[in-house]
Amino acid sequence: MSIPSPTPSLWQATRALAAQDLRLVWRRRGDALQPLLFALLIVVLFALALGREPRQLAAVAAAALWVAVLLAGLLALDSMFRGDAEDGSLEQWLLAPVPLAWLVLVRVLLHWAVTALPLIVAAPLLGELLHLPHAQLPVLLASLALGTPLLSLLGAVVAALTVNTRRSGILVALLALPLYVPVLVFGAGSVAASAQGLDASGALLLLGAGLVVALVLAPLATAAAIRISLS
Repeated sequence: MSIPSPTPSLWQATRALAAQDLRLVWRRRGDALQPLLFALLIVVLFALALGREPRQLAAVAAAALWVAVLLAGLLALDSMFRGDAEDGSLEQWLLAPVPLAWLVLVRVLLHWAVTALPLIVAAPLLGELLHLPHAQLPVLLASLALGTPLLSLLGAVVAALTVNTRRSGILVALLALPLYVPVLVFGAGSVAASAQGLDASGALLLLGAGLVVALVLAPLATAAAIRISLS
C-alpha cells in the first residue's frame, strides 16, 4: 500500500489559496465593490459632462467604458499582494513546495474574477447609460473579456515590484499606465472599428495573442519581482 505524499499538489494549493482569498473578499465586501462603484462614477461623470445628446454619448461610449475599466483596475492593483506582504504570507509562498509562479497565477486570476469580472457583467448596463449602440456590445464584451485579464497580468508585475514600497499608489499607476496603453488602444479600437463597419477581429486577435503570451511570461516575471522585493 502506497503512503500518501505530504507534499501538496497544485490542485490542493490552488483550492486552499482560492478559499482563503474568497473568505477575505466576503469579509471585505465593501472593498470588493469599490472598482465597480468607481467605474460607475466615471461613466456618470462622462454622461454629465457630455450632456444628454444620445448621438454624442454613443460616439465616445466604448472609449469611456474602457477608460472606466482601466482606472478601476488601477484602483485595485495596489492591494493584489499588499496584504500578503504585511502578514508574512509572501515569505511562506517562497518556502512552499508549489512553484511560486503558479501561486502568482492563481492569485492574479482570482483578483481578476473579483475586480474585473463584475465590470464585464455590468458593461451592458453601463453601456445603456452612455447610449452605446447594441450592435457594438458583443465586440465590447469580447474586448473586455480578452483585455481585462491581460491588464491584471501586466499589473501583477508592477504590484510585485512595489509591494514593499509605502504609499505606492501613484508609483503603481505611473509604472502600469505605459503597459496598459496598448491594451486600451486595441480594446477601444476594436469597438471603434466595428462602429465604422470594419473588421474588428484583427484587434481582438492581437489582444488574444497578448493574453496568451502574458499567461506564460507574466507569472514568471511576477515571481521574480516578488523575490527581488523580499530580498
